[in-house]
Amino acid sequence: MKKNNLFNSKVIIQDRLNLLHWYNENKRSLPWRNTKNPYLIWISEVMLQQTTVTAVIPYYTKFINRFPTLKDLAQARIENIYEYWAGLGYYSRARNLHKAAEIIFNQHDGIFPKTYQELIQLPGFGPYTSRAVASLAYDQPVGVLDGNVIRILCRKHGLNISWWETTERNHLQKLSDLIADSKHTADINQAMMELGATICTPKKVMCLMCPWNKNCVSLKKDLITQIPLSKPKPKFEMWLWNFDVLFDKSKILLIENETTPFLKNNWLPLSTAEKIDQKPKKFDFKHGVTKYDIYVNINIILKSKKIIPKNSRWVDVDKISEINPTSLIKKIVECIK
Repeated sequence: MKKNNLFNSKVIIQDRLNLLHWYNENKRSLPWRNTKNPYLIWISEVMLQQTTVTAVIPYYTKFINRFPTLKDLAQARIENIYEYWAGLGYYSRARNLHKAAEIIFNQHDGIFPKTYQELIQLPGFGPYTSRAVASLAYDQPVGVLDGNVIRILCRKHGLNISWWETTERNHLQKLSDLIADSKHTADINQAMMELGATICTPKKVMCLMCPWNKNCVSLKKDLITQIPLSKPKPKFEMWLWNFDVLFDKSKILLIENETTPFLKNNWLPLSTAEKIDQKPKKFDFKHGVTKYDIYVNINIILKSKKIIPKNSRWVDVDKISEINPTSLIKKIVECIK
């Protein structure tokens, strides 16, 4: 289908009506769905990244009970936030939640910005999260574009495109914006995501129950299993990461990591790192992060003449998970005990 035909106003209006009717009849009852509170919506959206709805619900309930307001989150210690985030992984999300909450509380008088253009300036607010919060909480007429929405739009219009590339993604974003541009923006965005999560899923597709099945190009042309295209997997990189673990009685010296392109700002021992072409012959353990294969060496230093960086801190070994709850630091501690 030609891209010019994607933006036919009559088609978009009918798609919107069919989608809303289906959503009102079939939407799931979720704890964050019956609110316009931007804080609650924001927490749910961040938690749902890389995690399923079913898995998120108990974490969300526990987290909100502990930090019921933006003020509670902004004034909490990061260690407490880690405690209630434990199990969700991707701890940079928790750090960004805390940073953004502090900025909103201290610089915006605790009032959430109402547009995605303002929200996207905050830590952790990418194009999707900023649009989701602005549309669901404030009905800003902008569409969301996550994996579910990309899939349903590509299949509905038979788009065999490289959706991960900027130009193609912008076309999909424009289409999502047009569909959501109505007085029912919040419900439309929820409906598009719901359709992708429950009916038009990656593998199990229930076309008979889909509100867009009559005009679905992929269904008509039997392209459901071929669309959307699979994003090329990034090439793996190998790294050698050498840690100098400085001891002072039961404490370890930690510093925010700026050595590697991965696990940035995690509190870790002093280190050096380099990208390598082949697996090293000697290493203490291997660690994996997304596209990185990391070979780790641990050098324990009981008494050191090294200059201690000013921005470092001594942390009790038994309390190190309060500062950095990642599996990497746990492996490092296991090596030195």
